[in-house]
Amino acid sequence: MRRVCVFCGSSDGADPAYREAGRQLGKLLAEEGLGLVYGGGSIGVMGAMADAALVGKGEVIGVIPEVLQIKERGHKGLTDLRVVGSMHERKALMAELADGFVALPGGMGTLDEFCEIVTWAQLGLHAKPCGLLDVKGYFGPFVDFIDRAVAQGFVRVEHRALIHVDSDAQRLLDRMRRQQVQPSQRWIGKEQT
Repeated sequence: MRRVCVFCGSSDGADPAYREAGRQLGKLLAEEGLGLVYGGGSIGVMGAMADAALVGKGEVIGVIPEVLQIKERGHKGLTDLRVVGSMHERKALMAELADGFVALPGGMGTLDEFCEIVTWAQLGLHAKPCGLLDVKGYFGPFVDFIDRAVAQGFVRVEHRALIHVDSDAQRLLDRMRRQQVQPSQRWIGKEQT
């Protein structure tokens, strides 16, 4: 991996641990020589993460839609800030620029971005690792939902394996680096004989 795309909140959340996790991940990416691709904002978890990566002299590429340039306060000090026309363009460009994907705590936008990128892996549109950095059990209910979807036959076991989950950023990155993603030929239905 050369660059990691991180999906995360544009707010700090209720627990200071979320912002701190963003800061620590940004610092770690810079130390590991991994570029950061993210939503381009200067506030919340995403802002803390970008600032920490920049302090560590890391490459930081932000991708922000024009409509969010004001709301998320587009970061002015990035290595590269790309302003795009829509959320769809944002996600496509972030996917193109990154070699792996991590979600930190965030809201609907974070879940939307992460679920879409995992769906693209499931469909064989990319073979890049995906991980959840589970800060203080934040993603526990979401992981439970995914596991229920597996048990109920809506997600295949091999597609569940596309999602790495860890509470430690270093371990998560190490696991993602080791993953050999093999796109599936089929994603739904029963085995055919």
